[in-house]
Amino acid sequence: MRIAVVAPSCRLKEEAAGAVEKIVAGRGDCELAIHPQCFLSEGHFAGPDDTRLAALREVMADPSVDAVWFARGGYGSNRIAEAALADLPAAARSKLYMGYSDAGFLHAGLHKEGVEVAWGPMPQDALREGGAAAVNRALDWMVRRDPAALEPGLDGPAMAFNLTVLSNLLGTSLEPDFTGVDLLIEDVGEHLYRIDRSMFHVTAGEAIRKVRRIRLGRVTDILPNDPDFAGDETDIVKDWCRRSGIQYGGRADIGHDSYNRVVPFLLRND
Repeated sequence: MRIAVVAPSCRLKEEAAGAVEKIVAGRGDCELAIHPQCFLSEGHFAGPDDTRLAALREVMADPSVDAVWFARGGYGSNRIAEAALADLPAAARSKLYMGYSDAGFLHAGLHKEGVEVAWGPMPQDALREGGAAAVNRALDWMVRRDPAALEPGLDGPAMAFNLTVLSNLLGTSLEPDFTGVDLLIEDVGEHLYRIDRSMFHVTAGEAIRKVRRIRLGRVTDILPNDPDFAGDETDIVKDWCRRSGIQYGGRADIGHDSYNRVVPFLLRND
């Protein structure tokens, strides 16, 4: 299997790339092609919008590539998502696309186009404590669809998103059909009042009210509120589920950490 790595958001660190290449070499069951665009830098982004777009379109159209692995999250994929999805070549439709966090903008649009996507660890995660296990987990799913890599609570159609990304893509051309799915959410580096505000927006829309239930992953690196916010992230999500008539399905094993598990969109255990 040939896996292309591209960075539609922020720059991939060279040491992360080296660590992943070493893991892949030791496995012997796949080939990694890290696009040089991953190491570009223009302010916040891994190169200008047009450069990131061109690199993504290049690997999408390449018939020798079996899977596209987003290098890391951060911010920026939304700026090129609509253009990336325009007039998809046939080769782009036959690949698996994997990532999480900011990759959710592309996941949503690709899934809407009927393309296979999965939430899961990315190359940059190699630098986290326990990062090798996360990288291998992603590769285990991409290469051989190992069920041990999956989020253990999956029992039907599912999607996973960073909450802030999800809130921002709703109502755009990228919004997919959420009918009947388990919606897994997580977030990182936000104040609790922002989590509350995002949950208001997410659960207010008719699109999300069609989900089977909402499950909450880890919300980490929460910024301090002054004064303290009433309740924690679980209380917030449960409250907005109750207000909107959406079933709360408990916790999920996803998040911005090395324990992050794989969630294929619309996985069906028939």
